[in-house]
Amino acid sequence: MTLSTDPAASAEAARVDAHLAVHLLRLGDDALVLGQRLCQWITRAPTIEEDMALSNIALDLIGHARALLTLSGQADGTGRTEDEFAFTRSDREFTNALLTELANGDFAVTVARQLAYTHYAVLYYEALAGCADARLAGFGERAAREVAFHRMHADNWTLRLGLGTPESCRRMQRGLERVWPYTAELFDVDDVLSHLVAAGTVPSPAPLRPAWERSVGEVVTRAGLSVPVPRWQARGGRAGLHTEEFGPLIAEMQSVHRQFPGGRW
Repeated sequence: MTLSTDPAASAEAARVDAHLAVHLLRLGDDALVLGQRLCQWITRAPTIEEDMALSNIALDLIGHARALLTLSGQADGTGRTEDEFAFTRSDREFTNALLTELANGDFAVTVARQLAYTHYAVLYYEALAGCADARLAGFGERAAREVAFHRMHADNWTLRLGLGTPESCRRMQRGLERVWPYTAELFDVDDVLSHLVAAGTVPSPAPLRPAWERSVGEVVTRAGLSVPVPRWQARGGRAGLHTEEFGPLIAEMQSVHRQFPGGRW
């Protein structure tokens, strides 16, 4: 935070910090919730190799969440830790995009969800790497490199299922249709983001949507599939409005902390 003797400038800096805390919390919740979803595949994935691959992707995402939630606690002045954010909030206090909390479904649904999220996340983190704030830039650069491997994993599975058997192709197309109505929320810009973008603090996700559409469209087409055209778009996650399956996911994630509050391991 920059100190100023100008009351107006100080108030504006405080507003920027407050909005930044919200934005970082949203990004952190995206990574945390998606990581938790992927953890549910452990011992249930199609192969042992996929157990390992998905668990490693989940670990990367939880690492991203830890960094982002810590930065959020610093920006809002509370100093809250990543554990406090993860384990002491109710489900209505989580601000992740609905895409990241979608139930795993069959493996093709998970692949479709990964395809949509990873292509978005690489683009946004690459843009974040250009921030003037060295902490945000450093995080964006590192996270973009890591998510690029997650994107490659999703691309490869999309191609494998789309070009596989008639059944795998059918399931992959159905997975895309299940996921696609939840993608628009990733690119929404509300008052919080508008303020930050105007201040030059973080990039807007909205201009990235055409590049996202091109990159995911190329993979889907190569897989012999069709990009869905949803008749509706799901929103509400950023405001704490979640799907029916979200409550049990958070209860599972917080169960040990609830049973042993303040425990040290």
